[in-house]
Amino acid sequence: MGSAISVRGLGKRYRIGAPRRHRTLTEAITAAARAPFTGITRPDDDQWLWAVREMSFDIARSEVVGVIGGNGAGKSTLLKILTRITDPTEGSARIEGRVGSLLEVGTGFHQELTGRENVYLNGAILGMRTAEIDRRFDEIIAFAETERFVDTPVKHYSTGMYMRLAFSVAAHLEPDILIVDEVLAVGDGAFQRKCLGHMHDVAHEGRTVLFVSHNMDAVRRLCSRVLLVDGGRIVADGDPGSVIASYLQREGGPSRPGHAIDLRTASRAGSGEARFVAACYTSLDSRFANHAYPEGPVTFTLTIESDAARLVDSMALKVSAISGTGLVHADIMALGEKLELRPGINTVTLAIHQLHLSPGTYEVGLRLGDWWGRTLDHIESAFTIDVVDASDPGFGVTHRSDGVVPCRFRVVQGASAA
Repeated sequence: MGSAISVRGLGKRYRIGAPRRHRTLTEAITAAARAPFTGITRPDDDQWLWAVREMSFDIARSEVVGVIGGNGAGKSTLLKILTRITDPTEGSARIEGRVGSLLEVGTGFHQELTGRENVYLNGAILGMRTAEIDRRFDEIIAFAETERFVDTPVKHYSTGMYMRLAFSVAAHLEPDILIVDEVLAVGDGAFQRKCLGHMHDVAHEGRTVLFVSHNMDAVRRLCSRVLLVDGGRIVADGDPGSVIASYLQREGGPSRPGHAIDLRTASRAGSGEARFVAACYTSLDSRFANHAYPEGPVTFTLTIESDAARLVDSMALKVSAISGTGLVHADIMALGEKLELRPGINTVTLAIHQLHLSPGTYEVGLRLGDWWGRTLDHIESAFTIDVVDASDPGFGVTHRSDGVVPCRFRVVQGASAA
């Protein structure tokens, strides 16, 4: 199986700011005359930014690859080079096959043209014959749910309608390679699921998908391989679980079981009268290197600093999917208990007897509050935990790709009917 995308030594450099402009012809001539002596026209390395640098990788045909990284890491620049929007400064990128891309909402759409006309325009840009577009037209419009507005100029479309039609065109005109950027983030939940399902179908048809997203849950479910980009370079390339864990550790700091996690500088809300300053977690099970595991126990030791002696009605710990969906919520208010804090440093242990989560990476949030809803401290994303695989061969245990909550089950085969 050959490569659909082959990148070698790829680099893209941009100049920071604008070069100095001369107001008059005399100034320009004077500056040119002085240049040999002052070096004024010599490019200053500090004025250049490498958005992409020394990238090399191959993507096989029918492979589904995710690209992740923080804002400004170089992901979008890489896609613009691959889709020929911009030329590289150095290196090469070879693409085998027709590319369908969606890098921004309505890329390539003409505002004055109708939805119908834009479908044919985009198809022509992708090299499709009119007969091919005719064959897929009804399917494109149905997927985008824009049947009533197909003959309306797209300048009158809402952002959601615009985006749905743009994605539908890019995905349905049978590209060999489908490249999708974070644009799906502007769609509602139902349409995002619809798009992800379609990309999954595209991949199963043997076409290549390159998917850039900050939605780690979607990347994990859709992709068989992930590239992590940081500072314009590829710093990790491998299976989704390990690369996503590496990314989260880079973004959120270390959060290994049994090690103290400093929360003093975490982004937070609340009055600050009492605040979380550190945390530590462990399953106390050396078989799994103290990591949490499905249906196993996990203990959180929380360090809280209070400015005075006080009773706290609510101390809550929330475990969420990377997408932000809350999955586990443990609050002492449900126990009818109050937390007694002394002035200064306090240590509290919260033990979850069984963590009903499948293998994967999850975010942990913390909150201190009172009965009346006043927030003392709230850290939406304090740290992450990895739930590791611990399948019991005697039972079936669902995996992360199939569901968030594991369930134990047996199959008992009865006697056949006479």
